[in-house]
Amino acid sequence: MNPLVPYGALCGIPNIVRTKSGADLFYRDWGAGKPVLFVASWALASDSWNIQMMALVEAGYRVIAFDRRGHGRSSDPGRGYDFDTLADDIAAVIDALDLSGATLVGHSMACGEIVRYLSRHGGARIRGAALLAPMTPFLLQTPDNPDGMAGEVCAAVRRQLVHDFAGWIDENMEPFVPGAGESTRAWLRTMAMSASLHALCECNRALAQEDFRPDLARVDVPVLLIAGGRDASAPPGLTAHPTARLLPDATLKLYEDGPHGMFLTHRDRVNADLLEFIRSIGHNRLDQ
Repeated sequence: MNPLVPYGALCGIPNIVRTKSGADLFYRDWGAGKPVLFVASWALASDSWNIQMMALVEAGYRVIAFDRRGHGRSSDPGRGYDFDTLADDIAAVIDALDLSGATLVGHSMACGEIVRYLSRHGGARIRGAALLAPMTPFLLQTPDNPDGMAGEVCAAVRRQLVHDFAGWIDENMEPFVPGAGESTRAWLRTMAMSASLHALCECNRALAQEDFRPDLARVDVPVLLIAGGRDASAPPGLTAHPTARLLPDATLKLYEDGPHGMFLTHRDRVNADLLEFIRSIGHNRLDQ
């Protein structure tokens, strides 16, 4: 099988990339121009990027987003939720669609996947990366990371997910998108409830334990960080600020009143910052 041909195109199934590990990843691909590849948050699917994708496609870019394994319309293989495999899934999409000169955009957990992709696969095909509400560099409390979260706190979250995932969503919706209307909340709830519970627990476990500090130092493309000053899930002092210090080429924009879901609550500002960043790296880096 030609690895540069999407699996679905060979089988008559549209918009599917099959990874080397056998997962089938659903993707959406709109527009033309320089490519921008979106990677969604934990528990969310490619649909969550609709607002940003529409803004960029109307600005003349090709926009692609895919569902992480165990999320949305991708398959639920029951394995492969470590960050090396998830980074390889990004590589599979990039290779299958033959993307070059792409900008990567991720939110929350996806920021770690993008950082691991850049560390593991390099930036030859990538112009830059935008990381929104990053969960990097390291969440777990250890002797050399005393401000991290205790392992028991993370384990307690997983127990709550198994016990009552729907209740967990409702409890955490207001901090995620404060003031959002009921229609937005229902849309997010439905998207999250469609994800595999096993995938959610395993991704949570991987995120809680992964140390991205060595990866960040190896990132060789410009990075835009967008953080929310009121982010209850990824407080900037634990995440965005140390991430910015470890990256060789980073710009940090802090939305003082921004929550974790700022791509929805602050959509116009996010769209403008993404567009400004993508245009700037297009001018500042050699055309790929």
